[in-house]
Amino acid sequence: MRIGIDIMGGDFAPEAAALGAILAQKEMSSDDRIVLFGDQEKIKEILAREKVSVDNFDIVHSSQVIDMHDHPAKVFSKKPDSSIAKGFHFLAKGDIDGFASAGSTGAMMVGAMYTVKSIPGIIRPVITGPIPKPDGSHSILLDVGLNPDTKPDVLYQYAILGSIYAENVYGIKNPKVGLMNIGSEEEKGNLVTKSAFELMKDSTDFNFIGNIEANELFAENKADVIVCDGFVGNIILKEAEAFYSLYKKRGLHDEFFDKFNFVNYGGTPVLGINKNVVIGHGISNDMAIKNMILHTRDVAEANLSEKIKEAFK
Repeated sequence: MRIGIDIMGGDFAPEAAALGAILAQKEMSSDDRIVLFGDQEKIKEILAREKVSVDNFDIVHSSQVIDMHDHPAKVFSKKPDSSIAKGFHFLAKGDIDGFASAGSTGAMMVGAMYTVKSIPGIIRPVITGPIPKPDGSHSILLDVGLNPDTKPDVLYQYAILGSIYAENVYGIKNPKVGLMNIGSEEEKGNLVTKSAFELMKDSTDFNFIGNIEANELFAENKADVIVCDGFVGNIILKEAEAFYSLYKKRGLHDEFFDKFNFVNYGGTPVLGINKNVVIGHGISNDMAIKNMILHTRDVAEANLSEKIKEAFK
């Protein structure tokens, strides 16, 4: 398994990305290989300082960097030698099995949509977020910000995508799918959620359990996959991040609430595209990068994109 990582992506690049790659390499098998995309000299300097052999990695030099101020739709033509552009080039050719970055989300999505492209039949790709449960497991929330406005048939596809992800990467058999709503009754919600409920209630494509309310978000025996539009999902995810920050500022410690720290998850895959792409948080530190790389490996090993293709044939 060959996993590519954008060393130049993120607020603390290349330092955090390179250190995260070093940590990840120690936890990967001898059959796995991490490919570093970025400034070769800077990468070698960090490896030498950390007393890590260059031979532990493959390095693909890039002379350009995509930053947060670059226009995502134009940057691939303006910066073809950037670490993100080169990573997607390798991914499209099949020279790596998965590609991850904590850099520009916009550039990563443009690369996903125009380089490796959507799987035929997918209306809109989606990104997910983990929601921890008190029993140590977690559910999957999607969408968490990619598509703020969605139609009922898109939400229906989210349920399929989330179920495939939950079953093949997290080993959740026959995952329970809930539709985020303002009430549990079938007639509750806005026009989109009511129409989505009608589509989903008799589906044989996934295990639909009905509407789920926000106060059931962390319930242990409720939904494994929680479907909503990107507007609602992003608010939920950022509220969880804010809650964790407030919790830490007050000097509190609890094993469950520590799971709200995004560092533990590293990144989220883009579901519905032809290759395995994982996007991390811009403020990722070395531990977050490590977990992002390991999760990309898990997604690639699960052959997730191929399983989604098969489901949508």
